[in-house]
Amino acid sequence: MSCDPTALRRFSRRNVAVSQLGVGTAPFGSFEPDDTDSSVAKAFAAMRAAGLGYFDTAPFYGLGLAEHRLGACLRTIDRRSVVLSTKIGRLMRPLGEGPAPGLGVAGEPPFEVAFDYSYDGTLRSLEHSLQRLGTNAVDIALVHDVNRRWQGDRVEQRYGEAMNGAYRALVELRDAGVVKAIGVGVNDWEILLRFAADGDFDCFMLAGRYTLLDHSALDTFMPDCERRGIAVLMAAPFNSGILATGAAPGATYFYVEAEREIVERTRHIEGVCARHGVALPAAALQFPLAHPAVASVVTGMRSAAEVADNLAHCRAAIPRAFWEELKHERLIATDTPVPA
Repeated sequence: MSCDPTALRRFSRRNVAVSQLGVGTAPFGSFEPDDTDSSVAKAFAAMRAAGLGYFDTAPFYGLGLAEHRLGACLRTIDRRSVVLSTKIGRLMRPLGEGPAPGLGVAGEPPFEVAFDYSYDGTLRSLEHSLQRLGTNAVDIALVHDVNRRWQGDRVEQRYGEAMNGAYRALVELRDAGVVKAIGVGVNDWEILLRFAADGDFDCFMLAGRYTLLDHSALDTFMPDCERRGIAVLMAAPFNSGILATGAAPGATYFYVEAEREIVERTRHIEGVCARHGVALPAAALQFPLAHPAVASVVTGMRSAAEVADNLAHCRAAIPRAFWEELKHERLIATDTPVPA
């Protein structure tokens, strides 16, 4: 079977509907020479022409650059025609070495990142994001990166700050209709279970933890979200690269070179793909969408060509026998939901 990347899935708890294929805008914040305002505008135009309607961003992406570039794109369309999410938890503070020097030697804006999950910091972060985006509202606000990877030994302190500060601010904004839905975005499903138990969240963005290579969230996290009616926005479906490129030399997994075990498992999956005429990226994009808790699979796209590729992968027909062989080979669990 295949999926329609532009079809909408509605959150069960809020009046929010996102396209099954969502756009992650981290590439919009790239400082690479080939990633320019013009290239981003062309990619965005291709996304909208294709009917993609959900865009996720964050202040952290390019120290505000992704939001600036996305905002410029939004000014070319009816803002009400897309669903927009951004994140809180990091403030962009101007560098203090005298007058702001403009772009640095690598093209970075003259700001530094400061973690802030306080009530006031959350309101300030959203206000800054709205200014960069050039809009008066976002649809979804997500608490960003409260986990050990980013917070280290301060994770418990940050969790307390987020629940006592950011969560309180976001609930008030939701109650006032300023945002439609609130959630948390991390790559650690265990801490999302804590957030789900301690708060009233509408959605979670989980990065890289419900993919063909990592479905550790299947037994506990996904059923918990389904039971609570929390929509899952499954980001990083290619695990930062290897499920798009295959087990090629230098392939990355969670942003570092993939270990041998991951490379071998990917090769095993590629063998199944070859037997059934399935492109690995197509299987990677369609796999998460089979779970009833998942509302959207969110991936970065930096060009019209990548947009076209991902649309084709979503629409590609994948035989049931492919998924059955993955289960038979124990590459995915036997009770894993797969496309019908």
